[in-house]
Amino acid sequence: MTNRHAPSAPMPPPDLEHRAVAIALGSKPPPPARAALFLERGLAGGVEAFRRHFGEPSRRHLDAAARWLDASRAAGHRVLLLGGPGYPALLAESAAPPVAIEVAGPADLDRPAVAIVGSRRASPYGMDVARTLARALASSGLTVVSGLARGVDGVAHRASLEAGGVTVAVLGCGLDRIYPPEHRSLAARCASSGALVTEFPPGARPLPHHFPRRNRIIAGLTLGTVVVEAAQRSGSLSTARHANDNGREVCAVPGPIGSATSAGCHALIRTGAALVTSASDILDELGLEPRSTAADAPARPAVPDPEGDAGVVLRTIRERPSGVDLDAAVALSGLPIPAALAALSELERSGRIRRYPGDFLKVAGA
Repeated sequence: MTNRHAPSAPMPPPDLEHRAVAIALGSKPPPPARAALFLERGLAGGVEAFRRHFGEPSRRHLDAAARWLDASRAAGHRVLLLGGPGYPALLAESAAPPVAIEVAGPADLDRPAVAIVGSRRASPYGMDVARTLARALASSGLTVVSGLARGVDGVAHRASLEAGGVTVAVLGCGLDRIYPPEHRSLAARCASSGALVTEFPPGARPLPHHFPRRNRIIAGLTLGTVVVEAAQRSGSLSTARHANDNGREVCAVPGPIGSATSAGCHALIRTGAALVTSASDILDELGLEPRSTAADAPARPAVPDPEGDAGVVLRTIRERPSGVDLDAAVALSGLPIPAALAALSELERSGRIRRYPGDFLKVAGA
């Protein structure tokens, strides 16, 4: 007869990886001191030092660690541990590296990388700048790292992928809780050729206090951080502060005077961040040479100019690569004002030109 009250079989003792993940999930000691245990002694030494000073990790954290490791293996992901093989060297050298990170995707996290971050409510100017910089930096062989947020982050990831480059998205939640939800397909594209990275276990929600922790990983993985647009209290500025704390480069893109979304960038520049307006400026700050990956990407067919008035206006603006204001573009086109304005509207709708604050016009991608 079966004894329903027989004790269950004892769980096997936790192994080194299991204990390290449990330590990562705990709250003691504080993150910098916890990281120091592993940085000074390596993975095995860090776990042993923790057990000597604080005892065995709690059963709750050991159980959570087992669930995380099982879910990660089932999903084909990697869990990288501070002091262990494969942990990114730059992240290990940062001020407070996480003890454990989960990685989905094939990206080499030791490949030279730059962070591009900015406002979730970016202006058309900020979106265009982020797109141009990310595309050029990815084409130069750099991994582009960002936070998968709306606005600048999403644009930076997409532009990197469009250039045939590698992009890494760092999340403030578990890898099974993509946030924002409308970026699920973008996250899948990042993971297919680059990576998704988090220090949070499966099921962890995108809580507000998770994002500053995410920002320190973005800064830690990269040689430098580029802030494209940021208000005075933008979360992007915390990424810049982490980069500065790590001794990494901080770059900021200037914006229109009086623009609230550029006030944070202007403050960074006043306090010593490098003013950058192109990918070559950023490469110079990082001490890197451009390396084109165009040979690896399929050639893109040239898009013919539109016919009629729209073609006349497009060529007028293209002849002025630095841009031209609306009134001048209308006058220089030689067209009647109503016809020129109708052509400008057509070009904007089709994405051939971009309009910036003050009715300043440039050919898209120029």
